[in-house]
Amino acid sequence: MSSFSDREQGFEGKFAHDQEREFRAAARRNRMLGEWAARRMGLENVDDYARAVVKSDIDQPGDDDVLRKVSQDLVGSGLSVPLSEVRAKMDEFLAIARGQIEAGD
Repeated sequence: MSSFSDREQGFEGKFAHDQEREFRAAARRNRMLGEWAARRMGLENVDDYARAVVKSDIDQPGDDDVLRKVSQDLVGSGLSVPLSEVRAKMDEFLAIARGQIEAGD
């Protein structure tokens, strides 16, 4: 029979695993968002921009930094993309990323 300590360690392990999956999903979402934005801006090196978006979340964690970076870059390139559209894309890509991770991608 499991002791309380064993169950506690199991919960901690699950929590750590869930946190790792969320981190990977957010990074994958940021990459997809960066690729989407780079194509909208007509950038030649989509990969470099996508990496910059991922890095912006690593420098300062939180969705707001990523949202701000992509929105400002879109506006800076002369595009009028509402903040709500960028946020909706973030949500869409997060759902896709979670699905991919669940599927073992």
